[in-house]
Amino acid sequence: MADIQARTIITLAFNAASTTPGTNTTWVGGPGTFSAEGTFGGGTVTLQTLTGNGTWMAVGSDTTLTAAGIAGFILPKGAQIRALIATATAVYAYAVPMG
Repeated sequence: MADIQARTIITLAFNAASTTPGTNTTWVGGPGTFSAEGTFGGGTVTLQTLTGNGTWMAVGSDTTLTAAGIAGFILPKGAQIRALIATATAVYAYAVPMG
């Protein structure tokens, strides 16, 4: 098993709230994990990707977290990703490539 500290960790939100979407970044391609923690209070944190039509949408139903957790996903190289926070506060969200 690979040491998590040796992997690239992409920070999508750092002590953030739902006032603005997280900064978008370019995904390296392939499988990865999305994790988020914070004060959810009925809110959500969603991993989103930008479609070719310019619309942000959830990567999948399992990447919309209603409590602290981790979900797996697969996206192509060059996909734009971000964390969208709704109602939750003090959110830390990350994407980690599995390759």
